Amino acid sequence: MTHIAATTPIHSRVLEEGTKGFVSDWSSDQLSFKKVPWGKVMMWIFLVSDTFIFSIFLISYMTARMSTTEPWPNPSEVFALTVWGKKVPLILIALMTFILITSSGTMAMAVNFGYRKDRKTTFILLLITALLGASFVGMQAFEWSKLILEEGVRPWSNPMGAAQFGSVFFMITGFHGTHVTIGVIFLFIVAFKVLRGDLDHERPGFLTGRKGNYEIVEIIGLYWHFVDLVWVFIFAFFYLW
Repeated sequence: MTHIAATTPIHSRVLEEGTKGFVSDWSSDQLSFKKVPWGKVMMWIFLVSDTFIFSIFLISYMTARMSTTEPWPNPSEVFALTVWGKKVPLILIALMTFILITSSGTMAMAVNFGYRKDRKTTFILLLITALLGASFVGMQAFEWSKLILEEGVRPWSNPMGAAQFGSVFFMITGFHGTHVTIGVIFLFIVAFKVLRGDLDHERPGFLTGRKGNYEIVEIIGLYWHFVDLVWVFIFAFFYLW
């Protein structure tokens, strides 16, 4: 009886602490899922939902291409550029792909140096990643202007063949380009926060996690790697098929 009486209050106290701990872990600005920050969890949820959207777009593109009775334009001819008097197929797309893959490497290095708390190197790598992303968007704008002004492609018409070509092209590349543009903006914001030393001093928050932690760099890195990966599928399905 003495043993039971002695252990009952302890059990009740542990249960109470466990309940409070559960509520505390799942409250805002806290860590959950075995110390995974909320910002990272929310980013993964967003990326999963975005994966479904891009998958639907690519499936719709393949459906439209296989079901149309009009000839589908040859991407090697449509996206060719004249270099020194000769037409080179897909040279701009290849350069855009190289730039985006390179930016994925600089982003991974930025995350690495961020967790080392190397503020200067992290800032430089984030800035390089943002500039590479901005150059990708600029090249995509050039690609759009060439198709619209020189080739006469519209979302509802296409002088080179199937009318669906313009609609799926502007829809897929435009949606991806919007993602890249948003990513570039956030990269500049995070780079500025790193340079100013905010991640070394600010208190724990939704994105930053523990004090003095560079988890926000990893979170934006997840987004950027996703954008790069999606482009690989767009490149393979739209430009090479």
